[in-house]
Amino acid sequence: MSIELIDIHKAFGPKRILRGVSLTVDEGETVSLVGFSGAGKSVTLKHIAGLLKPDRGTVVVDGLDVPTLSRKDLYVLRLQMGYVFQFAALFDSMTIAENLAMGLRKLEGMSEHDIRDRIKESLDRVELEGFENRYPAELSGGQRKRAGLARAIAYRPKYLLYDEPTSGLDPVTTTVIDRLIMRMKEDLGVTSLVITHDMGSAYKISDRIAMLYEGRVVEVGTPADIQASGSKVVRGFVEGKPEMVEEGAEEQGLSA
Repeated sequence: MSIELIDIHKAFGPKRILRGVSLTVDEGETVSLVGFSGAGKSVTLKHIAGLLKPDRGTVVVDGLDVPTLSRKDLYVLRLQMGYVFQFAALFDSMTIAENLAMGLRKLEGMSEHDIRDRIKESLDRVELEGFENRYPAELSGGQRKRAGLARAIAYRPKYLLYDEPTSGLDPVTTTVIDRLIMRMKEDLGVTSLVITHDMGSAYKISDRIAMLYEGRVVEVGTPADIQASGSKVVRGFVEGKPEMVEEGAEEQGLSA
């Protein structure tokens, strides 16, 4: 039940985004992938879900070589993945229950009674009890993020992929989301990759943190390792010192 990225390269036209990304997320682990905006974090996540194919390298999830899977096999694998979108991606014309039910109705063997129970259970897990009949427009930004998480866990996935789960949230709501991410690991035993540039959040939720810079993973370690890093690129990022990042990149030959 691991996720393994092996020497992933990806370009869009002349623009090279990923330049040899390698990273392993072990079973039951929560890894945060951090880096500057535009560094390729979300592109990396889309490769894991099979939404993009690498130009070079491969992705292995659950022992399966994702880029080589047929459409049918990729669909089956995606049922094991919960994808939490940056802006929740809820359908505005549907209630929260209808948003969750839409995917569940594609699963074999689930009756309408089973679906209602799964919706209630999933909303309870993210502290949205009684929100079934509300519409996305009636929810705050944080509540919409939680509804998106409820939809992701409704499948009871092995893996959770989070794309900027705390982006645009106030500090209190960010703490709520961080706690829910940790609770999903404890309660469901999921393996998670979290895309974020929020270092405070990353330090709280992660077993390990990986930094993506110029299309490469330049350092991986525990939160304590990252905080004590000797790399100027890493320290400059976490301390908000762009001059240090540039200096470290030149020293290590990491510039584009």
